[in-house]
Amino acid sequence: MKNTLIAPSVLAADFGNLQRDLEMINTSEADWFHIDIMDGVFVPNISYGMPVLETIQKHAKKTIDVHLMIIDPDRYIKTFASLGANVLSVHYEACTHLHRTLQAIKAESMKAGVALNPHTSVTLLEDIINDIDVVCVMSVNPGFGGQSFIESTYKKVRQLKEIISRNKATTLIEVDGGVTNKNARQLAEAGADVLVAGSYVFKAENQLETIADLKKITAI
Repeated sequence: MKNTLIAPSVLAADFGNLQRDLEMINTSEADWFHIDIMDGVFVPNISYGMPVLETIQKHAKKTIDVHLMIIDPDRYIKTFASLGANVLSVHYEACTHLHRTLQAIKAESMKAGVALNPHTSVTLLEDIINDIDVVCVMSVNPGFGGQSFIESTYKKVRQLKEIISRNKATTLIEVDGGVTNKNARQLAEAGADVLVAGSYVFKAENQLETIADLKKITAI
């Protein structure tokens, strides 16, 4: 049976009660903490910075998955390693020398991820797929939470799965944006290994139950 990992997106948490929400993830069936870092340049929004990530690191008892939606991510690789990131994903669209960036991430003992905007083709990763630990397929346009899921994502995940299999790579496929109980199973069946859920989890009446439900419906 396939165990699909669930990664609640902390951007959707209640920042007035951040510790409470972090503890909820710790006690839930979730697998990863997903942390979005935005600079207001690469995406039209600014999220939290290093001090908040430091707080998250103090409380998080699970894998910290950091998604950098920033220009020139190479400048901050060492910083995010020191702040406890286990997985660090950079955007394909923000990296001039992607291979070098991935090597720099791995040199800091983190798993190296590449995020793709909805308009970016997965075929661009064919030559480098064996160097990538996680591909984060954006199923909304990055920058804001609560957006609607882009339906062509299923096809993209299947294409990416095929590239991974063909190259005998061990890369995980992560899907980020608009994930709910309506599309989670279909995404897992298409080949997704990690599902990021933000508003769907944190706006739920029973967050623990919502996460448990996502785990159950994606066990295929």
